[in-house]
Amino acid sequence: MYLAGASTRQVDDTGRLLWGDRMPSRTLSDKFKRFYGEMDQWRNRPLEGEWPYVFVDGVWHKRSWGGRVENVSVLVAIGIGMDGHREVLGVAEGMKEDSASWEQFVRSMIERGLKGVRLVVGDRYAGLVATVGSMLPEARYQRCMVRFMRDVLSKVPPGHREWTSAALKAVFAMESWESALDKAETVAAEMEARRLKAAANCLREGIGETVTYLLPGFPDWHRRRIRTNDMIERLNREIRRRTRVVGSFPDGNSALMLICARIRYVTANEWSNRRYLDMSRLDDSLMEANRSSRHGRPRSKVRNLSGTTVSARSTASSPWSNSDTAGCRFAYRRPSPDPRKLQLTLNFFYQMM
Repeated sequence: MYLAGASTRQVDDTGRLLWGDRMPSRTLSDKFKRFYGEMDQWRNRPLEGEWPYVFVDGVWHKRSWGGRVENVSVLVAIGIGMDGHREVLGVAEGMKEDSASWEQFVRSMIERGLKGVRLVVGDRYAGLVATVGSMLPEARYQRCMVRFMRDVLSKVPPGHREWTSAALKAVFAMESWESALDKAETVAAEMEARRLKAAANCLREGIGETVTYLLPGFPDWHRRRIRTNDMIERLNREIRRRTRVVGSFPDGNSALMLICARIRYVTANEWSNRRYLDMSRLDDSLMEANRSSRHGRPRSKVRNLSGTTVSARSTASSPWSNSDTAGCRFAYRRPSPDPRKLQLTLNFFYQMM
């Protein structure tokens, strides 16, 4: 009951109603503290295997700090292993989500065995992109597409938001990194023609790191789930449901332990029994991307607005393709089917014949 969201006083009242006996809130709090050691052991456990996709975010709560009640962040990282299952890799108090907090958080996971990271998905936090580039050099950074669209729409007056939303969806419906950049430049030019300069600048600055999921090496059937941070956002909502009941925590350790317990309570059954992604052909996609870069035109180089070439790995620099295309079509493009599921469907029909 306590981990499900009931307060200590509500647990006391329910126990008295059902069993005719009280469980004072102080007794319940003391019982919960016995699990602190178990939570610490789980939080600092070794990480085994490779984790190609890592999603990071922070959730805010109130706690006493220096004699005052302050908003403090807890950093959370979720990984998708080679078996396709999700797992919470790290939970740590990040204080203010600054560069030092992200560096310490990522370093702690690396020391525990984090490896094989190919993509880090998160919002545009201060220091996160630099931390990924320095501490995970083989990984790329994917900015959350949903939050990026919200940032652009926040700079658009209500009368233009319907058009802007359709234009952004057309950008993210492209099937390659270069074509998405070309479409984005067309949209930005149209924004300037409509006197939406702030939105155009925001689009130009962030589109490069928001379409990382379109780069070669990431399978088509993974794109819809690796381009946003929605998965960790849902977990954060479950955490907030529990922390709001408490209100303000007396110290950081009590908040961290309760958040860890809530995470384990929410993810215990659903995540362990359900595969989130099919990772069986991830290595095949990477090898195909490497072959494409060796034969024919390299895909890792595109032109920016000035005409000079830039590397696709440094997506944080927002490279652009200098397209002469006019107009902007907003037709929806159906995502490519999963070839594995298609083959299973064909085998089923062959057996029925």
